[in-house]
Amino acid sequence: MNVRKILISQQQPKTASPYASIAEKFGVEMDFKPFFKIEPLTSREFRAQRINVLDHTAIVFSARTTIDAFFHICEELRVKVPETMKYFCTTEAVANYLQKHIVYRKRKIFFGDGTPESILGLIGTKHKDEKFLIATSGTSGKDAVTKIFETQKYSFETAVFVKPVSQDIKDVDMHSYDLVVLFNPADVNSLKENHPDFVQGDIKFISYGRSIVKAMEEAGLTIEITAPTAEAPSVAKAIEIYLSNHK
Repeated sequence: MNVRKILISQQQPKTASPYASIAEKFGVEMDFKPFFKIEPLTSREFRAQRINVLDHTAIVFSARTTIDAFFHICEELRVKVPETMKYFCTTEAVANYLQKHIVYRKRKIFFGDGTPESILGLIGTKHKDEKFLIATSGTSGKDAVTKIFETQKYSFETAVFVKPVSQDIKDVDMHSYDLVVLFNPADVNSLKENHPDFVQGDIKFISYGRSIVKAMEEAGLTIEITAPTAEAPSVAKAIEIYLSNHK
């Protein structure tokens, strides 16, 4: 199959990325188009989960969007987060973002290396008896952090603070692309909402991430390459491998 155009369902990288060199090397055109955006839940939507923030002594954050949404909802509901609250973040960048909302040096803040397992190291034996609230996006069912907390039998609840909202991609001619990369179940939902009569035809799909695979299969989409793998740890590498094999 001769690949001429590739669609990646995310924002175009603002900094240098391997996509440009791949496009030049193989003579292909790459377009970037987010299929959805993340928006905070309303206070009414949050209340429907019947979660009481003050029942918890520690919060787990994996993204800056959930941090913004958390403090916005607390403000709307007039919930004063105590200074004794502990914050466990998956990365240093996420932890540093807390400074937008709290006085960083006065709080108990811990951060990992980006892996769910690193959160375990932060908790250890010292914090294992905390009552955790895991802030999630609700886009992909149980995430890796939640599964680890279940395995360790920690006391925790999960709460959704943000939601995916489909972007208007009705003007995107899907069949003008030979290769399409999807990352999130919300990408599949957006595709179905914007193109309810969509038929895959000759389009080849690359899926990135575990959660997207089930959503694509349920939508009847055939996956050409699943990433990440040892051979293709990134989307760029997956694209490069495909193009190399289909010259």
